[in-house]
Amino acid sequence: MSDLASPPLRRIQRIRHELHRRDLEVTRVERLSPHFVAITLHGDSLANFRSDSFDDHVKVFFDDTPGEPARRDYTPRSFNVQRLELTLEFALHGSGAASDWARQAAVGQRLVVAGPRGSMVIPVDYDWHLLIGDATALPAVHRRLEELPPEARVIALLQVDDAADRRLFPEQMQVQWVETTAELQAAVAALTLPEGEGFAWAAGEASAMAAVRPLLVAKGLTKEALKVAAYWKAGAEAFHETLEA
Repeated sequence: MSDLASPPLRRIQRIRHELHRRDLEVTRVERLSPHFVAITLHGDSLANFRSDSFDDHVKVFFDDTPGEPARRDYTPRSFNVQRLELTLEFALHGSGAASDWARQAAVGQRLVVAGPRGSMVIPVDYDWHLLIGDATALPAVHRRLEELPPEARVIALLQVDDAADRRLFPEQMQVQWVETTAELQAAVAALTLPEGEGFAWAAGEASAMAAVRPLLVAKGLTKEALKVAAYWKAGAEAFHETLEA
């Protein structure tokens, strides 16, 4: 076992999509755990919807102030092209335009969704896959696991405050659950990367991810074998960016 990753051999594919704004109807609301709800949306405008990567995000619009809808980024958890159904998962922590709407969401309500604007398609045949994130990353992590072949080697370091929100993942997956940002960073620092060519993906709160990225770079991961995204930022609204070196 070694902390040094092999040089990246595979090319990440970036795909641009034509941007569409869709007015959709809620058709199903499912409570997944104490702080997560899955909401399924339907509409004929989804006929040309594309989401080619677990890392995609759509822009969701919530009525906040008249004429000034709040906008938030969410991972397309799943899409059924036959039924024209898009499912998004919402974390119900704290108060905000998105979580407040999700708590009261009911069948028949409307929601406007735009995007994805593009996809970053990460090959599934790496020797290993490292997934790191807080609760906001769980929908993307779960989708990635469904995309990967059963024999894929997956290591996950996941931060969830409430143990009741921890998800069941395949037994062959190496998963470590932690409760705090400090514990997540310590777990990343202590991790020994497997041999072979791998890819590391991480997403969560901005300052936490800014601390995680150099820990991964120090293990020999290059920018071609690494993506770290800030899904949110403490004290800020509608924050989403990819962190670079």
